[in-house]
Amino acid sequence: MKYSISAISLLVISALHPLYAADNSPQTPQQGGDFIWGIETNPTTLNPQFNGQTKVELVQRAAFESLLARKADGSYIPWLATGYEISKDHKTYTFHLRQDVKFSNGEKFNAAAVAENFKNLQNLTYCAGSTMCVIGSRIANIATPDDYTVVVTLKAVYSPFLSYISWLKLISPSSWKAADLKSGGTDIAGTGPFILKRWDKNQQIVFVRNPDYHWSSGNAAHQGPAYLNSITYRILPESSVRTGALLSGQVDAIEGISGNDAGEFIDNPDYSYQSAPNTGTPYSLFLNVKDGPTQELNVRQALLQGLDVAGILTSIYRGHRIHSWGITSPIDPLYDKSIEGKYGNNPQLANKLLDEAGWTTKGSDGIRTKNGARLSILVVQSQVTVRDQRDVLLEALQAQARQRLGIELKIRYVDPGTYFQYIKNGNYGSIANSHDDTDGLDIENHYLPINAGGAINYSRTDDPKVSAWLNEAAQTLDEAKRKAIYSQLQNYALLQQALVIPLYAPDDEIAAASYVHGIGFRTFRQIPENAYDVWVSKH
Repeated sequence: MKYSISAISLLVISALHPLYAADNSPQTPQQGGDFIWGIETNPTTLNPQFNGQTKVELVQRAAFESLLARKADGSYIPWLATGYEISKDHKTYTFHLRQDVKFSNGEKFNAAAVAENFKNLQNLTYCAGSTMCVIGSRIANIATPDDYTVVVTLKAVYSPFLSYISWLKLISPSSWKAADLKSGGTDIAGTGPFILKRWDKNQQIVFVRNPDYHWSSGNAAHQGPAYLNSITYRILPESSVRTGALLSGQVDAIEGISGNDAGEFIDNPDYSYQSAPNTGTPYSLFLNVKDGPTQELNVRQALLQGLDVAGILTSIYRGHRIHSWGITSPIDPLYDKSIEGKYGNNPQLANKLLDEAGWTTKGSDGIRTKNGARLSILVVQSQVTVRDQRDVLLEALQAQARQRLGIELKIRYVDPGTYFQYIKNGNYGSIANSHDDTDGLDIENHYLPINAGGAINYSRTDDPKVSAWLNEAAQTLDEAKRKAIYSQLQNYALLQQALVIPLYAPDDEIAAASYVHGIGFRTFRQIPENAYDVWVSKH
């Protein structure tokens, strides 16, 4: 099968916002300007292939691009590839590359450069500790029949493969020899509209316009170099600080706006305000079935059934976040809304479950005990993904678990090294996390057992039913059938096994001064788009 400008039709997501919903300016775009964008998340790496922070996509996509892009309906369109073909057995993908692209350091963008990116998905020295190794293990062969054709053959049918290809950002041949390969830096070159000039860690990241750029995807509003001379992403972790910086004119735009601060910009003629929920896995508490009290099904069920998540979300976010009931985002094509309302906010049932499990005695602090042991659950949260008032949310859940259920949630914020050590040794009760992967990649990452080729699996389930559903879905090309498989998995993982407590669909917000135009969200995934189409009028 051959695909070029025509796209694969996927399920249309009616809830998606248009890319530039808040900007109806009839003005002609103007060249120039040095733009400052206040951002919430401090990057742990600027190598886009190692990025595990959804918010950092905004920064990295300024300089790095993929073979394919996606339209709002999820279909694939050309980008660095002019088109692709899929073999009849759906195992071999042939990508035809643009011949007018070069990396920002002047190196050729050709089949050899792209093939090297694919080959490093199989290089354990490079990809260890990331989801790249999982994808690489599915590749049987990589070939370059000519300078602008790359052929990737998989060991078996893998339905989310193109979804991963549209995410994989390509780096230049010399990047593989750079001393800062894994951390990212000015020696790592991409093909994007901006070039990394400086990274002042914990402070700001500065990009300058790539004057040679002229290969944007069909999603972009223009062709040719970016309008802006430069863009500085200023790292401002506190929501109130970002809001104050925009209101005082210290920055031109911000992202990550709390429910309390949204009113400063909504319907304010001096600013534009946009919001959109993301695809992928909701921010959730994944419950460890292999360690501590959460090994007991009744304890996991009590947490799932006893907490009033909707009430807590309303209190914290003031109606600006979507309560997620399922294992994937409500706007994801694979979401099954039949799960909604089937559990939760039932403390009477939750306490009955705990009593039946023998957690019947309460200490002076109200925490249940059994055989002298406290019903205490360690919740691990990576410090680098604390955003969007998640610390406030976890504290509210902690208070409610104590008051309603007699369960102690011990919240521990940890650095990346400690976080990965917890994941490795499994000594925790719960890990709180979200992810924006789509097309089942997010579900597979979170539920496929590590010993079966999984990548994350915070619940540490090795249930053969879960593995069977995931493997079946990965080899099923019919979207309706895949959705039905994931629906079975969802009901089992939630209602029967309580492997996870979904909380909310991460929601991105952008506020900008009225003189800022062309700012908006990336199609389909709905995370903030880079500044390629952004321009500023006189002010």
